[in-house]
Amino acid sequence: MAAAAAAAAVTRPAPGERGAEGALPPHAASPLGDAALCPPSGAPMKGFRRERGRGGACGRPEGEREERCAWPEERRSATGDRAWRARVSARDVPGGSAVKGGVCVVNNRLDVSVDTWNFFYTSLVSLWLQRFYIYFGVAFGLSIWFIIIHFTTKRKKKGKKSNGNPTALEGTEDKLVNGYANLKAKEVCVAGIKIFYGSQTGTAKRFAKGLAEAVTLLNVPVEVISMGDYDPEDCLSEETSSRNICVFLVATYTDGHPTESAAWFCKWLEEAANDFRYGKTYLKGLRYAVFGLGNSVYVDHYNTVGRKVDRWLWMLGASRVMTRAEGDCSVAQSKHGSIEADFEAWKTKFLSRLQALCRGEKKPCSGKCKKGKCKSRGKQSKESSDHERGVSESENAEAEELFESSEEEADAEEAGGTNSVVDVEDLGNIVSHMKKTKRDPELQEGDGGMSLTQENTGKKEEVEKREMITPALREALTKQGYKLIGSHSGVKLCRWTKAMLRGRGGCYKHTFYGIQSHRCMEATPSLACANKCVFCWRHHTNPVGTEWQWKMDQPEVILQEAIENHQNMIKQFKGVSGVKAARLEEAMTVKHCALSLVGEPIMYPQINQFVKLLHQHGISSFLVTNAQFPDEIRNLEPVTQLYVSVDASTKESLKRIDRPLFKDFWQRFLDSLKALSEKQQRTVYRLTLVKAWNVDELKAYADLIALGKPDFIEVKGVTYCGESSASNLTMANVPWHEEVVRFVQELADLSPGYELACEHEHSNCLLIAQQKFKINGEWCTWIDYDRFQELVREHERSGGSKTFTAADYAARTPHWALFGSRERGFDPVEVRYQRRNKGRDISGC
Repeated sequence: MAAAAAAAAVTRPAPGERGAEGALPPHAASPLGDAALCPPSGAPMKGFRRERGRGGACGRPEGEREERCAWPEERRSATGDRAWRARVSARDVPGGSAVKGGVCVVNNRLDVSVDTWNFFYTSLVSLWLQRFYIYFGVAFGLSIWFIIIHFTTKRKKKGKKSNGNPTALEGTEDKLVNGYANLKAKEVCVAGIKIFYGSQTGTAKRFAKGLAEAVTLLNVPVEVISMGDYDPEDCLSEETSSRNICVFLVATYTDGHPTESAAWFCKWLEEAANDFRYGKTYLKGLRYAVFGLGNSVYVDHYNTVGRKVDRWLWMLGASRVMTRAEGDCSVAQSKHGSIEADFEAWKTKFLSRLQALCRGEKKPCSGKCKKGKCKSRGKQSKESSDHERGVSESENAEAEELFESSEEEADAEEAGGTNSVVDVEDLGNIVSHMKKTKRDPELQEGDGGMSLTQENTGKKEEVEKREMITPALREALTKQGYKLIGSHSGVKLCRWTKAMLRGRGGCYKHTFYGIQSHRCMEATPSLACANKCVFCWRHHTNPVGTEWQWKMDQPEVILQEAIENHQNMIKQFKGVSGVKAARLEEAMTVKHCALSLVGEPIMYPQINQFVKLLHQHGISSFLVTNAQFPDEIRNLEPVTQLYVSVDASTKESLKRIDRPLFKDFWQRFLDSLKALSEKQQRTVYRLTLVKAWNVDELKAYADLIALGKPDFIEVKGVTYCGESSASNLTMANVPWHEEVVRFVQELADLSPGYELACEHEHSNCLLIAQQKFKINGEWCTWIDYDRFQELVREHERSGGSKTFTAADYAARTPHWALFGSRERGFDPVEVRYQRRNKGRDISGC
């Protein structure tokens, strides 16, 4: 058995010897020989020592298999550390053992530790050699992963957009838990939008409808409500738990009061805010936003209603979702050029804020701020930037500043009462404002001798020079038949011009002063006005202002385009049935210009140059002013006839009827009448009678006549121009012709030196004239237009030294134009046209 075991051990061939297959045995390549050579069984252990190990049969008993022989330490060095062996004689080898080269191979198995090291070493080398392929594989895998993530995210966002409201206001989501559907309802952040509006002219109502359309596109329920149809006492408290957002679009009307439709709503809100029984948490939970509509020309009452509504809601515990915004009807003062542009800017901001609220983001306004101003603007900008992509924090802060009201105006508003109290939280703002005011003088010094203040003022003036006609105004006036000229002028064809082209009679100026109505051009160099009269026949579509603040066109351009537009409108009557060819040809040459179309012509800074151009073209001038610019009246060059509108005879009635912008309107009115008395050319008072408004002030009218000493007084019943949201006049306010006649007769009796002269029944108008125009028993109220042109040319050639009076170009009045004639002011040459199916006489109105 010993011999068999020895023979079973594979022996290493001698150097250079190969196996049976001609190759070295597998273990021959091992650097250590892969075995330890030991003496045979029973051989003496001289020179040998035993080592614990796993290998080999050394002829030892079975219990000693775990020991192996090794060369002594002193003999290893002779053979080297990489391979050491035990040499024995052939006779010591157990029977049957293979002996080759005198070496007994005891253990032929690989050493495990060496094999493990070789395995890892080979693997590392292979990885290093193939590193470029590995890099490429990793990069390719990462690219595929990023592409999948990108398209997955994009698909999710697209799915949210296609579903409309990103917050899924009324949606639910299903999740599978253990194979069952778990229905989880999402929180409803915004249940809907309620838009309340209080409007007088219809602007707020139009804005409310526009906002509702925009909100509908976000798939958010919306409701538009007129404040006049809503009972805040019963319904407003319900909004505290409805999760709706209430938007208030409120306009400021006369003297800072709310409009008629919003009067009750505002009155209740004010009483509730000041009633301790409601408390400061009565409307807690109500979320709201306010947009005020006003005109900064009314300095003392600009947007007061919007500010008060905002403050009252805050006092009752409601929370602002965004800062109050204010739209300005004044084109020059508006932040964006018009009230429409102001609203569009605010609407864009509101819709962005609404989307953020629908996503459940926190509101930027804590509701603890006063006067519509948020105290932590930096935090607001930071929060708003989260949901407004592409907008930086500075841009958000700037946009917020655009809509904030003036702190000084708000402070003055807060300090209006004697019991005003300054909260502690407001002291910081007050101190900062004082410091800023103190630093302002230090900023006056700048490089090059120009102060920063002057530079900023210059930039501000450049920005403020806007066109008077906004796109919305242009659209409204164009629909009314105006032909707009440049940025602030217009011309329109009068209905009496059309009537006289057909031979159906002329206007009252034809009867009183002898103009040819078909050759008269009705125009204005200024669409702006300083009043907002209740009987305005333009329905307050024109802008208002107390001074010229717009871009200015040259008078030559205005006159040229006015004549061209007028002629183009006349050409349209060529071939129209009933139009007389001779008069159509005459109408192509303008002979008269009535500067009374709309607005205040005398506001135009170059009105004198414009009037001179009219006279140079042989066109007479009839200029109408509203008696609010006394200095301009005094500086006015001679005109054919100068009008002053006298719509009321007392301060209270004038304020109620004309609704002037100037605070000193009454003094201006009286000064204008005095300036009129200084004029040497023809002057006229124009009185418009409004039944139940100003027909009972005869004595006061007589006093005004004595103050201004006009040459003529036109008294006309108000013309009803249809229903208008800007006025509450009805046909009941239109006096009958007989009532106007009676008023005029009584007024003439109270005015020494005046007498009733002419009548034009068709226009419900009568003329009172000074008795000096009754020459030799005949009235001379008509005008010699050729003589007037001669006198004007002489006046201009003399440099203004040669003057003339109204009597120098007076002409005899025909009999048919006089009061009491059978024709009652209708030219017998013309053919009076009677309307068909006329229900009843409305006195020509």
